[in-house]
Amino acid sequence: MRLRTRLHPLDLVAGALLLCGLLCIATGLLPIGSATEVLRRIAPLVPFLGSVIVLAELTSEAEVFDVLASRTARAARGSHAALFLLCVGLAALTTTVLNLDTTAVLLTPVMLALADRVGISPLPLAMTTVWLANTASLLLPVSNLTNLLDAETVALSPAQVAARMWAPQLAALAATTACLWIFFWRRGLRGPGGYRVPAPPRPADPVLHRVCAAACAGFLAVVLLLRVPLWAASSAAAAVAVVAFAVRRPSVLRPGLVPWRLLAFVPGLFLTVETIRVHGLGRLVESLMGPGGGLGSLLRTAGIGASLSNVINNLPAYLVGESALPGADHDRLLALLIGTNAGALITPWASLATLLWFERCRAHGVRVPLRRFTATSAVLAVTAVAAAVTALWATG
Repeated sequence: MRLRTRLHPLDLVAGALLLCGLLCIATGLLPIGSATEVLRRIAPLVPFLGSVIVLAELTSEAEVFDVLASRTARAARGSHAALFLLCVGLAALTTTVLNLDTTAVLLTPVMLALADRVGISPLPLAMTTVWLANTASLLLPVSNLTNLLDAETVALSPAQVAARMWAPQLAALAATTACLWIFFWRRGLRGPGGYRVPAPPRPADPVLHRVCAAACAGFLAVVLLLRVPLWAASSAAAAVAVVAFAVRRPSVLRPGLVPWRLLAFVPGLFLTVETIRVHGLGRLVESLMGPGGGLGSLLRTAGIGASLSNVINNLPAYLVGESALPGADHDRLLALLIGTNAGALITPWASLATLLWFERCRAHGVRVPLRRFTATSAVLAVTAVAAAVTALWATG
């Protein structure tokens, strides 16, 4: 019997981008020096991305996210308002601790299953996941790959980044919470007045559940308290989960756990956009940035980052914007980070997390009206970026 391998469209996109980037180097369109610098910058991202997704997949298999979601629904005691606030907290926590792609990949199906389990409309829960996957990713370097790039430039430890970004993060969360309630969760949009409270959650393998939960908690503690490279911390935590599954459920361990598509997508995207930057995009962005100083300059910088993100994706958008700013101008670099994170909401390709979220929604049969998604996301992008940048300026 012959096995057929069915490629996903995103597999083709990732492969095409990687091939395009390599061709740009081979043909001389991208100078070797520029290519080397880009690859040096993203070198720590690739093992981090691979290991943190493996950690998150195994954590999901151990039912850590399912238990958290069920406990969230039970804690709300049938109240839509309480469920809303708890789901916001759960999505924000997952993004902060394990990064936005993990929230999109693993928390989305849990939220959609929760909607079925308690009998409410799935769209409010789905939008809570995708919006907070982006806007809740400002606090720690681990929360977003763009943060890792920024942390290298501003040369701050994770604790120092958190100390500088706590106010912008709270402002972005407040804006997201308000928009979610107005556009998706208020009465008349969310479904009936109450919901069915689910039964108490019981993981099938309590040992695996505890080990994976401890691995995630340990990963966060190491990131916050020790000056350990993020890829090393995530690799160690993933190794703990892999060993636990190798002992108790080895059938779960398979090559598909490794996010091969992402590992091809990231370098391909960066090399391709760097080629465009070298051939004029960089000079254009530099002219648009203008001089620094004051709240207006920070808002302009963040707006350029958000606009670029919605055109070319937030990861290369950050590098293009960064190349147009002085390395010592930490406030404008952080404003750029706010724009490329909290502003990357309007187009489906603005962030990889949003692309993955759309894929998960389609797989679960949830229809996302594109016009409504774009219009409401544009309102949130403007509101969240403006609020977060203002908070950055006010606490500077």
